[in-house]
Amino acid sequence: MNEFLIKGATLSNGSKKDILVSDGLITKVAESIESKAQVIEAKGLIALSGFVDLHTHLRQPGFEQSETVLTGSRAAAKGGYTAVNAMANTMPVADSAAVVEQVYRLGVEAGYVEVKPIGAVSLALRGENLAELASMHRSLANVSVFSDDGNCVSDPLLMRRALEYVKSFDGVIAQHAQEPRLTVGAQMNEGATATKLGLAGWPSVAESSIVARDALLAEVTGSKLHVCHVSTKETVDVVRWAKSRGISITAEVTPHHLLLTEDMVNDYNTVYKVNPPLRTIEDVLALREALADGTIDIVATDHAPHPKQSKDCDWASAANGMVGLETAASVVIETMVKTGLIDWTRFEQVMSIQPALIAQMPNQGRGISEGAPANITLIDPSVERLVNEDTESLSANNPYLGIKLTGLVQHVLFTGKLTVLDNKVQEF
Repeated sequence: MNEFLIKGATLSNGSKKDILVSDGLITKVAESIESKAQVIEAKGLIALSGFVDLHTHLRQPGFEQSETVLTGSRAAAKGGYTAVNAMANTMPVADSAAVVEQVYRLGVEAGYVEVKPIGAVSLALRGENLAELASMHRSLANVSVFSDDGNCVSDPLLMRRALEYVKSFDGVIAQHAQEPRLTVGAQMNEGATATKLGLAGWPSVAESSIVARDALLAEVTGSKLHVCHVSTKETVDVVRWAKSRGISITAEVTPHHLLLTEDMVNDYNTVYKVNPPLRTIEDVLALREALADGTIDIVATDHAPHPKQSKDCDWASAANGMVGLETAASVVIETMVKTGLIDWTRFEQVMSIQPALIAQMPNQGRGISEGAPANITLIDPSVERLVNEDTESLSANNPYLGIKLTGLVQHVLFTGKLTVLDNKVQEF
């Protein structure tokens, strides 16, 4: 196993340390370390626990023209991630032990990040019958989070049963909060901009009403609820209320909902078509405040790659979604750290420590401490760059092209293995 000595890194608490890595572990953290290990110069870099994404679409099996576990893993590594949770809307759907184990094995073979599958809540994502939740949990993949993401579990009885079922093994139901009856034909955020553009509106209450319902179901069942991609100020209010009642609820926000607004849709550029849609600046500011004060627990990318033909078409026909793994950290720095809303300690919490806890990944999110697995991301906070088309993903539906962002991932170690060096993904 390779040994590395990270010299002069700044930790999230502001202290400057050397970090010795050997046998896949952080073996020593001190002000000065002497070693014959390979040196990684880290002066001016922030050393953080490797990022964990709770919401990644790797598309395999079934949609390999958009992404594969390998290409998605490489994109994740370049973005500073050492773990991703792969959503279930594949083909076949990840609703059985066989499929989640396939995804898990593909992640191990890729070797760039820890890939943990998220299992479907319902068979084939149809919202009618529960999927094989227990068998997925007992499988090699050890699934602990379940979601029909892309579809809402709109049937309250099915949602209650799912919450009750996973409680026996401390599982989590992650809800795509979208009341389908309120979003039939919806194309973008409901409001004056949608009216001006002639696009059917997507009301915020379609999201907040489901979150309120599910929070009450989580309360009555005593189960764990996670809210995917919160996008509105009303939903923030509901999550804050639920937490005040002691309900076991966590929530995520995407980088694009922290930075982009519905105004991006003015020229009908389909790269900005996403579910849930981009909202108002008031929503964006509420989301930032909620992430800063802990109402929203984590940042999750909702990395949703699509082939060119799925976006290079009219607005109504275009697929929802945008890529985000390689730019997430920079967006959070731009919107949250640079603005003074959070410090590096909170940044590490929302990007690594808390998502690892929610996903129940014991080898992730352990911080820069002796004895912890050597999952380390080194980021240069001073770099300002225009986002370009250079990517490890198979898809290019990137909403940040041409936008100036702050911060760049320089080096990444995954279980002590150097996956990124000088912002370049390494070949194995």
